[in-house]
Amino acid sequence: MIVDILLKIEQEYQSNLDKFSQELILTQVELLLIYAERFYERQFITRKKSNHEILTRFEQVFSRYFESGKLLENGIPTVTAIADQLNISPNYLGSLLRIHTRQNTQQHIQNKMIDYAKECLSTTNLSISEIAYELGFEHPQSFSKLFKQKTNQTPSEFKQSFN
Repeated sequence: MIVDILLKIEQEYQSNLDKFSQELILTQVELLLIYAERFYERQFITRKKSNHEILTRFEQVFSRYFESGKLLENGIPTVTAIADQLNISPNYLGSLLRIHTRQNTQQHIQNKMIDYAKECLSTTNLSISEIAYELGFEHPQSFSKLFKQKTNQTPSEFKQSFN
């Protein structure tokens, strides 16, 4: 199919050019792009089981990262660091998450951090600054801003709701 389209483009290009040549070539290129997108999307459907395994492993990698205290040492994990641990490319991880969860990798990372922050705020006596540093934020204000953006509450308001 792809080869046929490429042959049609080449044939049109090699023939005598007329007022329809450019439109015909562009139409074939558009068709080629549609097929490319179809094949790209299809890989996520046909690999459904392995994709769910990758998503499960993504959750596990994240949990281990929090539990091991690496946030204090290394800060917030990067998309590349997580993809490396999953042995996939950052772009593939991003596409996989977008297709299955409608969120990009960075949004996933932020949501996991907010979940962890909520747990700390509701179950420990740590201050908001201590939690921010524990989560790998250099400045507590950055943590508070992200928390408010994701939950529509400040960390203080959230913590007070448990007292």
